[in-house]
Amino acid sequence: MNRPESNEYADYYATYVSMVPEGAIMDILEMQSEDLLRRLNHLTEEQASFRYEPEKWSIKEVIGHLTDTERYMGYRLFCIARGEKNNLPGHNEEDFVQEAMFDTYSLHTLLEDYTSVRNATLQLLKNLRNDVWTNWGNANGFPVTVQALPFIIAGHELHHLKILTERYFQNEDFPA
Repeated sequence: MNRPESNEYADYYATYVSMVPEGAIMDILEMQSEDLLRRLNHLTEEQASFRYEPEKWSIKEVIGHLTDTERYMGYRLFCIARGEKNNLPGHNEEDFVQEAMFDTYSLHTLLEDYTSVRNATLQLLKNLRNDVWTNWGNANGFPVTVQALPFIIAGHELHHLKILTERYFQNEDFPA
């Protein structure tokens, strides 16, 4: 599978895709999962509930958002790989996070869900035929290819890990 060209996804995903390092996307997704778990497994519930500003998401909500987004992108990937030609809907991430009530879950539960979704994404990718990676579909009114979606997933996670590092973990108010 190749790195996607800029016309294979909506412009607003360009920042995410550009964050993904060179290399095999499957390996990147696997290493990324290990890295996220290594960074977050040790957090206390108090730390996982931290918000760097009152109206910003907690770390638990960020984890839930990462999982929901990957689940959503995985669905798009599955549909387009299977030849879906209808426009796949978008979603409102703020509404999804609010409705999910991620802060009511334990950190352990959220990380288990993340791991399950990542494993499902990897399994789906491993089982795709070579000829479907270049399939085109339409998601939220924009063209996208199968091969672009794993890069969007990986870049989206990198984006949020950067925010977690800079705005949460390095915040002077982050619980010790």
